Amino acid sequence: MSTRIPTRFTEMVGIRHPVMQDGMGSGSFTTGAIAAAVSAAGGLGSVSVADLWAEPKKAEKVFRAQMDFVASHTDLPFAANIPIGIDYTGDVIESSVQHLGYLLDARRADSALEKQLRVVTTSGGAPDRFRDAIRDAGLLHFCKVGSTRQALHAVRAGVDLVIASGYEMGGHTHSKPVHTFVLGPNVTEAVDVPVIVSGGVRDARGLAAALCFGADGVAMGTRFIATEESGWHPAIIERVLGAKEGDDVTFPGVYGPIRGLRNQATDTIERMVAEGRSDEEITEWKAAAFRRVQDEGDVLNGLFPTGQVASGIDSVVRIADFVPGIVAEAAKILAGLTGRAIDA
Repeated sequence: MSTRIPTRFTEMVGIRHPVMQDGMGSGSFTTGAIAAAVSAAGGLGSVSVADLWAEPKKAEKVFRAQMDFVASHTDLPFAANIPIGIDYTGDVIESSVQHLGYLLDARRADSALEKQLRVVTTSGGAPDRFRDAIRDAGLLHFCKVGSTRQALHAVRAGVDLVIASGYEMGGHTHSKPVHTFVLGPNVTEAVDVPVIVSGGVRDARGLAAALCFGADGVAMGTRFIATEESGWHPAIIERVLGAKEGDDVTFPGVYGPIRGLRNQATDTIERMVAEGRSDEEITEWKAAAFRRVQDEGDVLNGLFPTGQVASGIDSVVRIADFVPGIVAEAAKILAGLTGRAIDA
């Protein structure tokens, strides 16, 4: 039997380990294979929306296929990540509303899927717009936040768990930088619901630190790129393994700033913004750039969301070993620290 560290998070969802795969949606790739592997290993895998700019029927087909893939490869719980995008007028974008609808329809149509798909994670905009629909469907609602103010708002809205994501996280990050070592303890002190820490976590030391913050687990995205099960283009994995400190940059995203690795594509966006190109033109260009890196492995001319933690990742791991392994190692770290304590 593997080592366990029970927390409010693991008990709430009914999983073995306090490890979650973070939302990883952007471009045209899918995360079903990663999600299935993480859930099968005892953590909580997450399927993500794929191409936000795809035609609705195609988007629904792809999203449903991810859910079905996970359900066919494990009988354990998993989650889905639905970003709440806000358009230039301040309204929730239609694609976000549609994807929640796809998820709810899929669960209604499949009683087995309904039992396994237990969590919806929302990020980006405030959770209020989706809260009633998620609760009424009998789903747990996790909400990703980038500040204590947002965490308090989410709890008032009635979410079940808060994901405190530090500014160093990959993909869509926050407009006002608050880093994980500040945000994690602040949020766990401020709210009474379970908290997961995300951003800059890649191994057992990050899990041990999060537990010391008072958190109930960790979420990771970038670490799960460089895994045997990810199925990502080899060029992407190679670029993650070769990333150094300072290689990352933030650029304009759909819901806010996106953190990724600097390349010719991020330089092009900076130039387009400086030239005063329209939001619509920039968005259309970004959509194509996201597809290039995922479909073709073009890590020079495609947009490549990645967290700062990439600079510390130097190996490809097997998720089936990695998830229980970091829990066992975190337990040893915490026990070792306790053993070193002395009464002066």
